[in-house]
This record gives sequence, C-alpha cells and structure tokens, in this order.
Amino acid sequence: MNDLTQLIFEQRGHVAILTLNSPPVNALTRVLNDELTLALDRISETPEIRAVVLTGAGKVFCAGADLKGRKDNIKGPGDMQAHSRRTRECFHAIRECAKPVVVAINGASLGSGLAMVASADIIVASEKATLGLPEVDVGLLGGCGHAMRLFSHSRLRRMALTGMRVDGAELLRLGVAEACTTPEELMPTALAIAENIAAKSPVSTRMIKHTLNVIEDMSLRDGYRYEQDMTAQIGQTEDAKEAQRAFAEKRAPVFTGR
Repeated sequence: MNDLTQLIFEQRGHVAILTLNSPPVNALTRVLNDELTLALDRISETPEIRAVVLTGAGKVFCAGADLKGRKDNIKGPGDMQAHSRRTRECFHAIRECAKPVVVAINGASLGSGLAMVASADIIVASEKATLGLPEVDVGLLGGCGHAMRLFSHSRLRRMALTGMRVDGAELLRLGVAEACTTPEELMPTALAIAENIAAKSPVSTRMIKHTLNVIEDMSLRDGYRYEQDMTAQIGQTEDAKEAQRAFAEKRAPVFTGR
C-alpha cells in the first residue's frame, strides 16, 4: 500500500486501519476515491486481514464531494457519467469488501461522507461526529439512497430538505451507531469491535457479510432460504469443524480461514 497518497494504511494484527487523509476536510477527491476503492479491493484479497476500521484524519471524517475539483474532472461529454460511476463504485467497494468494515466517525460526515458511513457494516461515532446531507444548499443531490438505510422517512427528508445535521449522541439514540464515545475513545472502541470480528473464523465472517448483503433486499422467505443454503456451506468448512471441536473440548478455536 506504499503507493497511496491521500489514504493512510496501517495494519495491526489482522485488522487494517484506513484513514482518509485529504486535507483540509477529507473531501472525496478523485485521487482519494480511487485509492479507497483500490485499497478495499486489495484488502478483500489479503488473507491476513480479517476486518477493517475506516476513519478520517484531523477533525473531519469527510466533508463530501470535492466541489472545487469538479471542474478538473468534468470538462466534456462523458465526463459526468465517468465521475458518477467512480463515486458510486467507491461506496460499493466499502459495502462489498469481503472483510467487515467498522467506520469510526471522528467528525463531520457529509454527503459522500454519509454514503461511506452507510456503506460500512458497523458504525461507531465520536461526540464530535455529525451526519448530514448539505446538497440542498449547493444545488445538488446525493447520498439519500444510502441514508435511507440509516434513518426513518421523516428524519431523512428533513435532513435532505433542510441540510439538518445529526450528532453522535442522536445517532446512538436512534440506533444508527453502536456507540458514541469521547474523541479519545473513538479508535479504541472501533478497534475493539474490529479485533473481536478478526478473532472469529475469517471464512465465516466473510460469508456472513456476503449473505447479509444479498438478503437485504429479498423477501423474508427467499432471504431465509438463501441464508440456510449459506449455513450449509459454512458448516462444511474446516473452520466450522474446528469451532465445533473447540467448543466440545472447552478451548479456544484455531482458525485457518478454510
């Protein structure tokens, strides 16, 4: 990952830490967009990494799209389509990453930043965190579809129509975030969750995340049938058999990811 310029990569044990680093407000530039997509794709194919923590450098998680850079990326026919495709694939890279992603919201997370948060698996917020959709104030749209996965009908529409921001304490109250911490405790809390995930069978967590993504838009009947099929597949893995042996022998399992 030495080729990254606006994204900081760190690995602690089986956990990868990705830090958005596009000063001053971690706007989603074309470079950051492409680097985040690339890093997550690489992580998906790195067996040693079993979970990811995504956060932002400084006081802002991500202030949204890089409006100042739009003129450099959108100059002629086809450029807008290409720009839109790159952006949405960045969000899909988070959701479709084979490894579970814990997002640690350290500050404002607006527009594209909110879409990143909504694409993650588990959300931890600092007291300084806010989620918002400010596009109404700059003549744009964006992130509402992702926000629908987090907020109720009325709250989402209020956010989209007024630019209202929701802080960390309210995110916790609404059940959007798993925790609302002090700024100092944000990363330790997110890392503890990621390390807990990383201690499980990597083949199981990978298949569980994939299954949850697939059944999200299915009917209850079809979704549970698919989940049952995946359960049967997981049960045939070496890790599943090791988990059952370890349970019977009252010891910690030793997973190999197979």
